[in-house]
Amino acid sequence: MSFFIKTEQFNRKSNNLPKNVRQSFIDLHIQWVENLIDSGLKVSSGYLINQQKRPGGGGFLILQANNFDDAKEVIQQDPLIVADLVSWQLEEWIPVAGNLIL
Repeated sequence: MSFFIKTEQFNRKSNNLPKNVRQSFIDLHIQWVENLIDSGLKVSSGYLINQQKRPGGGGFLILQANNFDDAKEVIQQDPLIVADLVSWQLEEWIPVAGNLIL
């Protein structure tokens, strides 16, 4: 199994939505991640904040998958991606050094 990281930023379409509508898509995203976890997939997701603790740095998701294509298939089901509300990138992560429990 390999590790994959998806980074994302809200795009113009998302930024033009009313806050409550955008939040409903975020809620769908969170439920989607919880469903992935319930299905047995190893995944963690969250958002990035700046030094003043303000969000806006985008989102970060890490998952384990057999290969890039499998990871991409999972990621493309994200409600934020399906609704075209984020610009995103998926990359495989090759851990080299560190002490995080993986």
